[in-house]
Amino acid sequence: MKQFSQQGDSESGMMTTKVPGAETAEVQDNREDPLSLGDVSAGSSNHKRKLAAPPLNVSLEHSEGSILSEDALDTDDDLDTGDDLDINIDELDTSDEADSLELNRPEGSEEARHGAAAATDDILPRRQSADNGRDSRLWRSVVIGEHEHRIDMKSIEPYKRVISHGGYYADQNAIIVFAACFLPDSDCDNYNYVMENLFLYVISTLELMVAEDYMIVYLNGATPRRRMPGFTWMKKCYQMIDRRLKKNLKSFVIVHPSWFIRTVLGITRPFISSKFSSKIKYVHSLRELGEIIPMEYVHIPHSIVKLDSDLQNTAAKAERRGNADV
Repeated sequence: MKQFSQQGDSESGMMTTKVPGAETAEVQDNREDPLSLGDVSAGSSNHKRKLAAPPLNVSLEHSEGSILSEDALDTDDDLDTGDDLDINIDELDTSDEADSLELNRPEGSEEARHGAAAATDDILPRRQSADNGRDSRLWRSVVIGEHEHRIDMKSIEPYKRVISHGGYYADQNAIIVFAACFLPDSDCDNYNYVMENLFLYVISTLELMVAEDYMIVYLNGATPRRRMPGFTWMKKCYQMIDRRLKKNLKSFVIVHPSWFIRTVLGITRPFISSKFSSKIKYVHSLRELGEIIPMEYVHIPHSIVKLDSDLQNTAAKAERRGNADV
């Protein structure tokens, strides 16, 4: 029994006895290579290693592991960027369909565009109508003499052709054309108001056109009686003309004078200077006017051209009848 007990103790001692160096070997076995943590695929002859990628959080929050975190945006300088990453652009095979790429347009975009345009067009007239309701007039401030005046440009819009620039004559003297046929009818709405604003427009325009000496060509023909300016209006025009304009006026030519205009000028003679009266000349035809000034830039209304032609034909017939009687 004693011998068996010694043998048992011996076997027990052998089972608990640690071999020197065994602990070191066990520690080394537990220290596995980090790159060999992946499982080796079964049946693979090359024993390729699979690296386990860290979990990626695709949330948009700046949490740990998300694609917006600072760690995810860091780049590793030790990454291998060898020749295997070089790309030859010339060797890339591109499809011809890329050259004719068309943008995908949502269905109904054309209709939506037309609908938006129609809505805009519908809004603009209402907005313009509202603006016109607040102030439908256009005003121009002018200084005549030493006084400032406001001209209602909307009220005289149809009659602005009454005054125009006819070019120059002689030593670059301006030719100012006044066509009475463009004056408003005396029976129009707010006639006095329109004539007052038109008067201010004519005087202010005359001051802008004239720098030095000038001539006024008054086209009196083809003007019905209802459009002829009254005595008061003409007198007011003369009185408000600046002294410089009166002095620089070299000639006042009246084309196709009528008995009415002669009468009006006769009435106004006491109110005008003798120097101004001496500057008035009467011309009975456009041909006669062309002998005084160049007609290249003088705008003659069609109604006056027709009147002049009729008057010349009538005068020619009368002359032929007179010669026949002789």
